[in-house]
Amino acid sequence: MIVVTGATGNVGRPLVAALAAADVPVTAVSRTAPAELPEGVVHRVADLAAPESLRDVVAGADALFLFPGGPAAAELADVAKAGGVRRLVLLSSQGAATRPEAYGFFTAYEHLVRSSVPAATILRPSGFTTNTLGWAPSVRASRLVEAPFGDVALPFVDPADIAAVAAAALLDDSHDGAEYEVTGPEALTPRERAAAIGTALGEPVRFAEQTPDEARAGMLEFMPPPIVEATLAVLGSPLPAERRVSPDVRRVLGRPARTFAEWVAESVTAFR
Repeated sequence: MIVVTGATGNVGRPLVAALAAADVPVTAVSRTAPAELPEGVVHRVADLAAPESLRDVVAGADALFLFPGGPAAAELADVAKAGGVRRLVLLSSQGAATRPEAYGFFTAYEHLVRSSVPAATILRPSGFTTNTLGWAPSVRASRLVEAPFGDVALPFVDPADIAAVAAAALLDDSHDGAEYEVTGPEALTPRERAAAIGTALGEPVRFAEQTPDEARAGMLEFMPPPIVEATLAVLGSPLPAERRVSPDVRRVLGRPARTFAEWVAESVTAFR
């Protein structure tokens, strides 16, 4: 049995679907029941912020996909170890390697998971293409994108590719102990991503560059200040490692990562 936490998230949903398609027993875990699940998938309600709620769920599991939710990293790692989990895939962040001082939350998760399940596979994705859905209201209302650092390019990744890499690692022990940097196949600027949305819509989408202070004010409405500052640093002054297109998706899956244009074409109804 494979247990997937965060099963209703941007990575969890396609991961559950991929594992179900591989015809393996899957238990999907989330705080609330999803509207629908692939045939044969079992759902269990649990809260990552309350690790004891996972103890019965993971008992006897062969493998676990761990979404780093809540502050209880040590307790979650202990629950996985006590449950006899032999293979674990952790969804971490690129920042755990490039900016450990700012992304210490993920760094701590990696360390604790490794100490409990030495064969754990660590996934460090770049920014998600789905973050672009934050632009959807203004695109729908006035065909406008507002964002800072309009000409700084980064290799955003489709969460479906993260899920595909996670599925490969959960199903095949050749990935045990590996660390994968999961990025998209190309680095694009916010201006270029706005243009790609316009292409998918069949009409122009204007781009207006925000100042860092304007962007900060908007981000502080839903993100804590330290994460806002770290995010602005990545968006505005990315390190060479954060600009780099990683070969790991192709290495694991035998195909290139999906492009931003492919993701937009699939998600275009959100912007109409």
